[in-house]
Amino acid sequence: MTSPSNTGTRAADPDLPVAGPPGLLHRAGRWCARRAWYVVLLWVALLAAVGVADARWGGTFADSFSLPGTSSATGADLLAAHGGPGGAGVAAPVVLRTQPGQAPLVAHRAEVAAAVEGLGRLPAVLSVAEPFGTPGAVSADGATATVTVRFDGNPAGFDRGYLAGVDAAVAPLRAAGVQVEYGNPLGQLALAGSADRVSEAIGLAVAVLVLLVGFGSVAATGLPLLTAVAGLAVGLGGLGLLAAGVDFGQAAPTLAAMMGLGVGIDYALFLTTRYRALLAAGSAPAEAVGRAVATSGRAVIVAAVTVAIALAGLAASGVGLIGSLGAAAALTVLVAAAASLTLAPALLGLLGHRIDRLRVRRPVAEPTGEADLWHRWAGTVGRRPWVFLTGGLLVLGLLTVPVASLRLGHLDGGSQPPTNTARRAHDLVAAAFGPGANGPLTVVTQLDSGQIADPARQQALAGALRDRLAAVPGVASVGGPVPSEDRALLVTTVTPASEPRSGATADLVHRLQDDVLPEALAGTGATGYLTGPTATGQAFTDTLSARLPLVMGVVVAAAFLLLLTVFRSVLVAVQAAALNLLSITASYGVVVAVFQWGWGAGLLGVAERGPVESYVPTMMFAIVFGLSMDYEVFLLSRIRENWLRGGDNRSAVASGLAATARVITCAAVIMTSVFLAFLLSTNTVVKMLALGLGVSVVIDATVVRLLLVPSAMYLFGRANWWIPARLDRLLPHLDPEGPADAAVADAAAAEVER
Repeated sequence: MTSPSNTGTRAADPDLPVAGPPGLLHRAGRWCARRAWYVVLLWVALLAAVGVADARWGGTFADSFSLPGTSSATGADLLAAHGGPGGAGVAAPVVLRTQPGQAPLVAHRAEVAAAVEGLGRLPAVLSVAEPFGTPGAVSADGATATVTVRFDGNPAGFDRGYLAGVDAAVAPLRAAGVQVEYGNPLGQLALAGSADRVSEAIGLAVAVLVLLVGFGSVAATGLPLLTAVAGLAVGLGGLGLLAAGVDFGQAAPTLAAMMGLGVGIDYALFLTTRYRALLAAGSAPAEAVGRAVATSGRAVIVAAVTVAIALAGLAASGVGLIGSLGAAAALTVLVAAAASLTLAPALLGLLGHRIDRLRVRRPVAEPTGEADLWHRWAGTVGRRPWVFLTGGLLVLGLLTVPVASLRLGHLDGGSQPPTNTARRAHDLVAAAFGPGANGPLTVVTQLDSGQIADPARQQALAGALRDRLAAVPGVASVGGPVPSEDRALLVTTVTPASEPRSGATADLVHRLQDDVLPEALAGTGATGYLTGPTATGQAFTDTLSARLPLVMGVVVAAAFLLLLTVFRSVLVAVQAAALNLLSITASYGVVVAVFQWGWGAGLLGVAERGPVESYVPTMMFAIVFGLSMDYEVFLLSRIRENWLRGGDNRSAVASGLAATARVITCAAVIMTSVFLAFLLSTNTVVKMLALGLGVSVVIDATVVRLLLVPSAMYLFGRANWWIPARLDRLLPHLDPEGPADAAVADAAAAEVER
């Protein structure tokens, strides 16, 4: 098809489906249905094998914000190489506090010594700093102290059973009435609980209700759920095995579960819906399964590949943590698609005509005439497309307003609910030592050979540097400088006057790194680096902010090319990309309004306002763009199918919208419930992702799919299907519904209508 004028009827269009021998997907689906027990047993064996292997050899999940080549990474490497103060490993504070009216901590020296000794005996512990011998570790009133424990890895990724050993080590202190709390990253380990399992259970429960209402039978409801759960279990087990050799972020399994469960139900739902329509048209069960896989199954493949491409685009960020989160989610999405294309056909083959057994109400098939609700809605939009297009754009515009105040940052223990030990540790440290004590900055000064050999020069430089740093606005105190073991470095601790996640601390980090250190060390031959968790987090935020446009460009370009190739339409691909960008921006606005502005934050269990976690917008963009394309593919596939059959754009839009509206609505409600259920998580970053993804699905399934897409396609008319002749020849031909099988499915749909 090269222009609107030559895409009129079925006989004249070379791209129209022509009946022929069954394709590969048709044969594969039919084979799975006819040999259903073999397929089911293979999945059972795979589930068992992956589960056992994961339990035996599976790895752990922990965040790593290291960015090689940055000032923070170079400073950390220098400290490790030259034996700087603090030593190697990952540090986590254990915070001690005596209750009001009690004797100060010095009266509990014996219990503190016992706790320090017990902590030092734990596996993975490199060192434990006794507070009474560590400068600045005990508060002025003697009631609060920090015991710094250094681990050989990030304790947030340890098995949760590790906390039992920590609890046992500090038991003497608690028995003496001393409050003991664990700061991050050790405190993050205490957050790992059953909330995610509860969220998954809620998502499944809502899915059961929606499917029962949508399908009307227990059998048709159970099939998508069983398929999705099996795919999710295999995907998460495989992710655990990969984690043994690859570093994945702490949120990876939660994000993978959200994505795998949501799309797994959706994919199986689309297949089951098409199967029931074909079965109602008189096809034999095995043949109906084959045709369903060849039609909707191919759309599942296109949708899953689109989501995977979007998630793979996160690698363009150049940040290992972000790429790993995208890879984790892509894994469960692809496994979910595999389950939908193999296990679901097998289960359909086993059920056969019993797909509507155990009815709770009269089963509902796809719309069969123009009098149904969705045909009437399509007609209403078609009569006033400009009104609905303008209204939809205004809604999205209002939701995007908060994006103007978006501030990215790295969340700390202060962003957690007060019931969490990490939050209590954060508050105790802030109250006793000042808000900046939760995120001190470390200045690493690398000396030249002359300064190393001349103690007088080194001392003079240390004094000048200390005075310059102390004079910087926003600095509460300066400790040191202290020479490293080989005297090649000077290490200075700078405590900000503001908390780590505040904008003032971010400004201080930039001022020290970009202005103060270069000026203070100019002409001395020494080089300064700013490091520590707060500086590393800020470097991570700056890097992602700079690379987000690149990620967006890669994802949009890849999705545009895929849609252009599949649907042979320039306008359809441009429209899909533009509307998805608008819906994503609107979901950003909701996240800013809740987590930065505090609108409704208390209802979601968000204790403190703060910045949006630096990697949330990047992750949301890739995930939301991919999921939006999911619904876009299924809707446009049916619209194009009707267009190829009759050549009438208005009729094709109305019929495609009516045929997919109910199933897309059911799928959107299910996916929204899966995402929003994760608002129960104790992890604030997971809450951000859950809200952003849930809202984006609602926006996409309502404002975009029911208002903007149909109204725009009505307005563009036959131009929707225009593609330059030369471009048409250059692009490979991919049909999301399959050529020969789409024709058979069309005939079946026509038979249902008759």
